[in-house]
Amino acid sequence: MTASDQTVQDKSMNRILLAEDDEDMRRFLAKALENAGYHVISFDNGLSAYKRLREEPFHLLLTDIVMPEMDGIELARKASELDPDLKIMFITGFAAVALNPDVETPAGSKVLSKPFHLRDLVAEIDRMMAA
Repeated sequence: MTASDQTVQDKSMNRILLAEDDEDMRRFLAKALENAGYHVISFDNGLSAYKRLREEPFHLLLTDIVMPEMDGIELARKASELDPDLKIMFITGFAAVALNPDVETPAGSKVLSKPFHLRDLVAEIDRMMAA
């Protein structure tokens, strides 16, 4: 087994829960992260994602901020109550939401503003998983 095979195998043990209401973006992100070696389970709203988080553990929550039923901020708060060690990354097309200091996000969470390059997303997730 080569070093890169080992890295892919190690990554596949890292489970990512993706919550994104835009179907094209959700498929695009899931495919890119799976191609990078991660195991991804995706949902189109925060409520469904939260229900899954209650059933099984994940290493990282990747969530859009603005979604129907339960937004990403509420999802992240509830998820971090379930698992304080869960790593959280927000993705948003609304820069004002990302930059609003009044929005209380869980400690250690990251915000990536759309548009972003997939290479940057994967690199940031790699860094978070390694931390």
